[in-house]
Amino acid sequence: MRELDETDLEILRLLVSDGRRPYNEIADAVNLSPPTVSDRIDRLADLGVIRRFTVDLDRSLLADGVSVLVDLRAEPGRVGDVRAAIEEIEGVEHVFVTAEGRIVFQARLQENAIEPLLDETIDTTAVREYDVSLLVDSTWYPQPRGVEFALECDECGNSVTSEGESARLGGEIYHFCCSSCKSQFEEQYEELQEAV
Repeated sequence: MRELDETDLEILRLLVSDGRRPYNEIADAVNLSPPTVSDRIDRLADLGVIRRFTVDLDRSLLADGVSVLVDLRAEPGRVGDVRAAIEEIEGVEHVFVTAEGRIVFQARLQENAIEPLLDETIDTTAVREYDVSLLVDSTWYPQPRGVEFALECDECGNSVTSEGESARLGGEIYHFCCSSCKSQFEEQYEELQEAV
């Protein structure tokens, strides 16, 4: 398994700035052939570095409500449930979870609709308190600056280095720090599949 290099990071920068950029244009920028760029992008997707290609809408040009920032404090042990419910709300664009159990999200909602919306979609006993702020503007900069490739072993949680291994099981790709972890994980996976 090869580590992420400067060329991979440059490909990511180019894709973040324009996800529809043609491979031949990326290839020219990084001095590779278009098929090599395609292979690298496929590998980045297989590794989970690229999760999906999407569209970044300028919602200020669309008449679909007002932009708000909501800061919720979830009850202990209920953060996952509240987050899952928030992610299902139409108009939610960004969701952030803090270590102390706060869930902050940006959404475009109809005026005066936040309270009824939360009552309809979230178990209110799971929320201690919330605060809503009207947003005037927001900007998102998803650039891969100063990052290093850091996969965790799916078996033991250690960092996966260039000597690590990967395996595709049941359509999912898993990463391991060593062949021992890979073998152990595959054995457990097969046992669980047989039990089902």
